[in-house]
Amino acid sequence: MDANAENTIRVLIVDDIAETRENIRKLLQFESDVVVVGAARTGIEAIDVARETEPDVVIMDINMPDMDGIEATEAMLRDVPFAQIVMLSVNNDSDYVRRAMRAGARDFLAKPPSGDELISTIRSLSILAHEQKSKLTTPLPQVASQGPAGRGYTGSLRPQGKIIAVYSAKGGVGCTMLATNLAVGLDTDDTPSVLVDASLQFGDVAVALNLQPKNSFSDLATRADELESEYVEGVLLRHDSGLRVLAAPPRPEMADEVSANQVRKVLQFLRQHFAYVIVDTSSTMDDITLAVLDVADNLVALATPEIPSIKDTRLLFDLLGVLEFPKERIFFVLNRTDRRSGITAEAVSEHLKFVVDGEIPLEERAVSASINRGAPLLINDRSNPVAKAIINILGVLKERLVAEAEGTDEEDEAERSRLFSR
Repeated sequence: MDANAENTIRVLIVDDIAETRENIRKLLQFESDVVVVGAARTGIEAIDVARETEPDVVIMDINMPDMDGIEATEAMLRDVPFAQIVMLSVNNDSDYVRRAMRAGARDFLAKPPSGDELISTIRSLSILAHEQKSKLTTPLPQVASQGPAGRGYTGSLRPQGKIIAVYSAKGGVGCTMLATNLAVGLDTDDTPSVLVDASLQFGDVAVALNLQPKNSFSDLATRADELESEYVEGVLLRHDSGLRVLAAPPRPEMADEVSANQVRKVLQFLRQHFAYVIVDTSSTMDDITLAVLDVADNLVALATPEIPSIKDTRLLFDLLGVLEFPKERIFFVLNRTDRRSGITAEAVSEHLKFVVDGEIPLEERAVSASINRGAPLLINDRSNPVAKAIINILGVLKERLVAEAEGTDEEDEAERSRLFSR
């Protein structure tokens, strides 16, 4: 293939209205590096055409008679994973946008798009398409770089890991304490893990582990489009336990320099190298937190048995329903439980119509001492009731993660059987 062919942007147009398809084709016909490789009237037809033409960018209408653009996007990306989908719709409703992005769409434009807007979007997304296409055909270099105690970041690709977000809609309920202890417990020789502080303005993960960060999330964010194993290895902090840590930026204003898309790319890179990526988050439901939830496989939702926290948790569960985050992937933990408070886990579960998967008892003195020393309870005091409770939570969480992995393997095998039986 010559250089001109490599730089050509292959575009597929999908819309059930012939006039719209023709108008988009006309907008693109004077771009010398853009080639319209096909057009489709329906979602099903689009999937077939995409398999044949392997487009870099797909202009996809969201409303079609047989299969809407969101369903077609999900199906198309299974067969043409490097394709970049631009969703078009006259409806700019935020729910449409969220659903489109979760399906894998890269951008969302109002219909009809202007020529300049459409061409600019196609050009920027074509770069991603060519990069992803190259990665699919070129193996990444293997970097033998062991962490402390012979485990941690290996620099080589492994089966895709799980991203586990730890979040509470109410601040100050113990997310960082739980995230650090879960990360320590999940990090083993067989399941190397990394703890990420995505509370970018005021993250405390490094303090909770008594680490002095020289590098932070900002260092990876600036190179999110071209991350390399050796560079990431140099940015991650190393805890004495062997756990790897990606710290929050050292100053609050530096958080503004990190975009939601950079957060997605960093987390997706880390999941290729670690069995578990545990992400501590801010209680603010901003673009960064939404980006974390967008790529998270599981969510550990934390609350305390207090009315404001329970109220905020109800709002969180409602929002997760709107975002279509799978309910079965939510692990609900109640922290600082105390029978004397009058609000039991059973009462919280009944009120929220959501099972409490784990409880952590109120032990303020032990937890405060652990945080102030920068020593997680799972390392220094496993006999403590809080540590025992977290160990129990880890056991249940691991069982669920293993069951999910086995279920995914079965689904993949069924999909392979289906594909090869065509």
